Amino acid sequence: MALPMPTKRRSAFVQSPIETCTPPDTSSASEDEGSLRRKAAFSAVLAQSLQSPDYWINRSVQSSSTSSSASSTLSHGEPKTQPQPQPQPAVSLLADVLAHTRIENSVPPDVTSSTPLETGSRVDLPPAVRGMSRGQSRSSILDTADGVPVNSRVSTKIQQLLNTLKRPKRPPLSEFFLDDSEEIVEVPQPDPNTPKPEGRQIIPVKGEPLGVVSNWPPALQAALARWGATQAKSPALTALDVTGKPLYTLTYGKLWSRSLKLAYTLLNKLGTKTEPVLQPGDRVALVYPNSDPGMFWVAFYGCLLAEVIPVPIEVPLSRQDAGSLQIGFLLGSCGVSLALTSELCLKGLPKTPSGEIIQFKGWPRMKWVVTDTKYLTKPSKDWQPHIPTANTDTAYIEYKASKEGTVMGVAVSKTSMLTHCQALTQACNYCEECHEQNPHHHSAICCHESMSHVLGAKARVALVKCRDLHWAMMAHKDQRDTNLSSIRMLIVADGANPWSVSSCDAFLNVFQSHGLKPEVICPCATSPEALTVAIRRPGARGAPLPARAILSMGGLSHGVIRVNTEDKNSALTVQDVGHIMPGALMCIVKPDGPPQLCKTDEIGEIVINSRAGGTMYYGLPGVTKNTFEVIPVNQAGAPIGEIPFSRTGLLGFVGPGSLVFVVGKIEGLLLVSGRRHNADDLVATALAVEPVKTVYRGRIAVFSVTVFYDERIVIVAEQRPDASEEDSFQWMSRVLQAIDSIHQVGLYCLALVPANTLPKTPLGGIHICETKQNFLEGNLHPCNILLCPHTLDVGPASMLVGNLVAGKRIAQATGRELGVVEDQDLIRKGVAVCTATCAQLHKRAEKITATLMERGGLNTGDNVVLLYPPGIDLIAAFYGCLYAGVIPVTVRPPHPQNLAATLPTVRMIIDVSKAACILTTQPLMRILRSREAAASVNIKTWPTIIDTDDLPRKRPPHIYKPPTAEMLAYLDFSVSTTGMLTGVKMSHAAISTLCRSIKLQCELYSSRQIAICLDPYCGLGFVLWCLSSVYSGHQSILIPPLELESSLPLWLSTLSQYKIRDTFCSYSVMELCTKGLGTQTEMLKARGLNLSCVRSCVVIAEERPRLALTQSFSKLFKDLGLSPRAVSTAFGSRVNLAICLQGTAGPDPSTVYVDMKSLRHDRVRLVERGAPQSIPLMESGTILPGVRVIIVNPETRGPLGDSHLGEIWVNSPHSASGYYTIYGEESLQADHFNTRLSFGEPHTLWARTGYLGFIKRTELLDASGDRHDALFVVGSLDETLELRGLRYHPIDIETSVSRAHRCIAESAVFTWTNLLVVVAELSGSEQEALDLVPLVTNVVLEEHHLIVGVVVIVDPGVIPINSRGEKQRMHLRDSFLADQLDPIYVAYNM
Repeated sequence: MALPMPTKRRSAFVQSPIETCTPPDTSSASEDEGSLRRKAAFSAVLAQSLQSPDYWINRSVQSSSTSSSASSTLSHGEPKTQPQPQPQPAVSLLADVLAHTRIENSVPPDVTSSTPLETGSRVDLPPAVRGMSRGQSRSSILDTADGVPVNSRVSTKIQQLLNTLKRPKRPPLSEFFLDDSEEIVEVPQPDPNTPKPEGRQIIPVKGEPLGVVSNWPPALQAALARWGATQAKSPALTALDVTGKPLYTLTYGKLWSRSLKLAYTLLNKLGTKTEPVLQPGDRVALVYPNSDPGMFWVAFYGCLLAEVIPVPIEVPLSRQDAGSLQIGFLLGSCGVSLALTSELCLKGLPKTPSGEIIQFKGWPRMKWVVTDTKYLTKPSKDWQPHIPTANTDTAYIEYKASKEGTVMGVAVSKTSMLTHCQALTQACNYCEECHEQNPHHHSAICCHESMSHVLGAKARVALVKCRDLHWAMMAHKDQRDTNLSSIRMLIVADGANPWSVSSCDAFLNVFQSHGLKPEVICPCATSPEALTVAIRRPGARGAPLPARAILSMGGLSHGVIRVNTEDKNSALTVQDVGHIMPGALMCIVKPDGPPQLCKTDEIGEIVINSRAGGTMYYGLPGVTKNTFEVIPVNQAGAPIGEIPFSRTGLLGFVGPGSLVFVVGKIEGLLLVSGRRHNADDLVATALAVEPVKTVYRGRIAVFSVTVFYDERIVIVAEQRPDASEEDSFQWMSRVLQAIDSIHQVGLYCLALVPANTLPKTPLGGIHICETKQNFLEGNLHPCNILLCPHTLDVGPASMLVGNLVAGKRIAQATGRELGVVEDQDLIRKGVAVCTATCAQLHKRAEKITATLMERGGLNTGDNVVLLYPPGIDLIAAFYGCLYAGVIPVTVRPPHPQNLAATLPTVRMIIDVSKAACILTTQPLMRILRSREAAASVNIKTWPTIIDTDDLPRKRPPHIYKPPTAEMLAYLDFSVSTTGMLTGVKMSHAAISTLCRSIKLQCELYSSRQIAICLDPYCGLGFVLWCLSSVYSGHQSILIPPLELESSLPLWLSTLSQYKIRDTFCSYSVMELCTKGLGTQTEMLKARGLNLSCVRSCVVIAEERPRLALTQSFSKLFKDLGLSPRAVSTAFGSRVNLAICLQGTAGPDPSTVYVDMKSLRHDRVRLVERGAPQSIPLMESGTILPGVRVIIVNPETRGPLGDSHLGEIWVNSPHSASGYYTIYGEESLQADHFNTRLSFGEPHTLWARTGYLGFIKRTELLDASGDRHDALFVVGSLDETLELRGLRYHPIDIETSVSRAHRCIAESAVFTWTNLLVVVAELSGSEQEALDLVPLVTNVVLEEHHLIVGVVVIVDPGVIPINSRGEKQRMHLRDSFLADQLDPIYVAYNM
């Protein structure tokens, strides 16, 4: 089974090899070749267990039980039944437009699913609505899991992903629960087989007594003075170059004299006698490269002699060094203002153009002092340094970085430093001939450039790290004559790393033939807090080597020691680090909670009581107490004594013979679902996976991030430049499987970044904390990424269904009385309408009527399509149709530059409406008959086309008067956001009462001027353009929204110029102005633009009010005089074009904050502003006169109580008469337009809007003095996503996604075959595309408890938005599945 390989646009990543085509999906993760081979500890058994991904996928991956509810408008609220799979008809190509189609039922065509209509043939939506090109052949299409034909390239990958995610059935859903952390995270049941510690409580382990030496110096400085005087010519240190040749030798005499000079210079030559720069006890930074140990030794001892405290730090390389800020914090907290360095190092530091050393990020201001001998002053003969007996004063400060990246300084006292040297001397059995006078920490004498040369220099004792052993083996072929027989002790400084055993074995294997004796290898364990914890003493010649522990990884993850005898793949082999240091006392305590003593077979943190360790974290008394003053307790919680211990940060146990074993560090511990995993172990597993040629060995970072109430493991590695996409993806998928198989933990994310891009520590390692920060902030810029959110177990959920609880107020609201509608005639004369008076409009309409009667051959009641750009011609043609007794159908004209996408929609509406004639302009008529149009539709079958540009002056013989007001006036067609094309019937009575209702609500009198910036083709936009002004007699200034694209300030300047009081617009217009003019308010103000005249700016929409947008608009244009109270919203739907509209008399729209989790359960829980998981909802305007609204449970059809979420039902004289149908199937008609409550008020007929909302009685008073009932619209039922048994609104998920990163311009979500797909538009550079994938996945998981299946990163403007500013999510889904988006990157989350 192959895992789906991500899709990447080639232009996005220069680092990747250029390949012109995507590799075939079947090869994206084939496991046939390349089984896993673990170099040291893994055997071939592992490869067999990992050959098929079924093993790990079925164990750790859980598919979310999702189902898209993007069903048609005709099915909302129906009990959902599982559709039986039906055979696809041969004609069901999405792009086909059927010119002659008989529709045998009353349902408008559902363009969201391809289930064939039960009777008759199906009407398919054209590319403009569906988003698929006509040119696709049937061979390029296949059926996916829910039977929708899609292009094979994308769907194959989704099918692979679905196959990957197959799992046993989930447990049954509980009836109801709160969607919170206790319930949502599946609490793993305790496994009875979990290993538990069974041994007795550990007894503290004592080290050998620290011997008393009679001539031991009273302080380290005194020791240096003695050797400087008695053995002045003996070498103290020799530095070698890369080739092994001595660079210089520092004798004890020179070390003493130079240190003395430096001490004198620091105390006497930096300031004046009265104001010296340094006082004893001041802190000084030592900044020396590790290639210059001699200068460092001089500086260190010079500080000790001057009684100032050295703080050694690495050389900063640039202003933006990883961790530079934390080092700066350390220097600042230690009060460091002076830095000692060498002349060569100073020259290499980055400088400003004026030659000064730059101010490093976060560093205090520093004075730099060069310590080369030529700059030092020889002390006067009477000056002697003050060398007191070692005491508890701080001698030096060594810094350490914590797991979180914070840097702390460990203070080591003068007594500790001296005792540590004494303990090391005793443990290593040093003697004077060795000249191994250890200054402070073992690493101080590890200053060799080339390990093989050092080992060949007849050394007796060598101090190395595992990487030095590795380089020595690499250079072995050039050093055939190396002889290591003189070495009696090879100290491995990082021997506490569990994986050091393989390095030691490999080194011994190579060099045993060169005289290296097995017993001389001495691993040791160190930590900044305790200095040297334990060291293995060299064994006697020929004595057996200490036994190794072969531990079970499963046992280790539960914190217990179990010997592994069965599965060699999940075994960890560790070597001991010898016995603890002389004079020390050691315990093992639990790493979490109180320091309780562990049992003998339990892993815990090593704590030490010793005079030879660190004493405190400098300047941090609170943290010091928790680390350096720990008193272990027994199982009863009683202290075992009064002796304080220091935590070492090392995890381990005591083996036979009191040998210390270390299995990891606290800072490398990843706690996932209650089990501990070691970062080093995970790195080793990843490196054992072939082919390692994909990544660099030493450039892997492992850390955990908190996602969804638990820690999740992330691995980031640097990819080699020559690694192919396919190799990288195969390696990543195998690493996933290996880690799951061996460590029984699922990876959350595996990312590959280009070479040399991970933040480095000054010594060349990876700065883990900075890498983690970059990952969380979206600044990692990976070139490959694999997310596995499906390894998270998101708990089940269900919806509570039930009727109204007795005693609650029924959630219903009513607009004020409408009064009597006096006349049904819409035509009045003498009022100016834009550039035509009603008299002129009347004459133009009469000419069109006469032409229709002459040339159209039409019968009363025939449908006529009006194809006009926004303007007077459209209005005149509409009234011309009414005069002629035919039914107008307004249709948006096709876009001349995009006929292939827009013309099929026009054709679709013409076919579905069975139009007998088309009225249009000459330019549009030419387009309809052009060759370009013929490429998209069949132009030979157009109905009669009449252009109305130059009509003769004729009057019709008579003007049609409808016999009753219930007669059909016009058809309103529109495509919903779910891709549904619906036409509704509007009667003369409905449009008269609607116009009267709007007139009353907005007080539209004949003296008013109204500015309308809306599309005039459907809904309330059409009513305001064509009907309202003629009915009310006011002047309308019509501004086509398209005009704003060429002249952005047009709408606002019109409002200012004509001093408009009332204006109507769409969200798309408001967004255009907000984004395009938001930064130009000063310029507009200077031009005299003034919006203080506007008292009402109403946004016309069929959606939840966009509070963020309306607030932004109000704030941005407040400086131009716009009142913050002016902006409001309206709400309408297909069944009733205008339900709410903020009028002049009602109270201001109110805003409430609702708990988002309760909305998923179809509940409303009001919370305070700023509450977590809350969303603001604004009232959708005041309910119009004559309108009644009730909130109903869509399943039971029973009324709901106040503040309950349900479907909005409406009873109003201006509701539509029904869907436009040709034959009389009435079931859905009755369900949506003439439905009744199941109880409560069974005789009233209601229309179902298909929108969820709730009613809340507020404290405000309406015009009649009663308390105001506010209607809050939450979202469309058709657009909701049913996932985990809960109802999600796409806008909520999209809001979270858009907040996840500054480069996400827009986002949209939809579901496909149980997967949640997120499409995000990238406004930044393409290199940031992969940064968005984990951020999007994380935010949806954290805030909505949903697992994202596919993340698609696209260019700005790809998400389709209709003229009302609504996202066309279903079009986007179809374009994605047809592989038409040209995405920058598609990530298929595992």
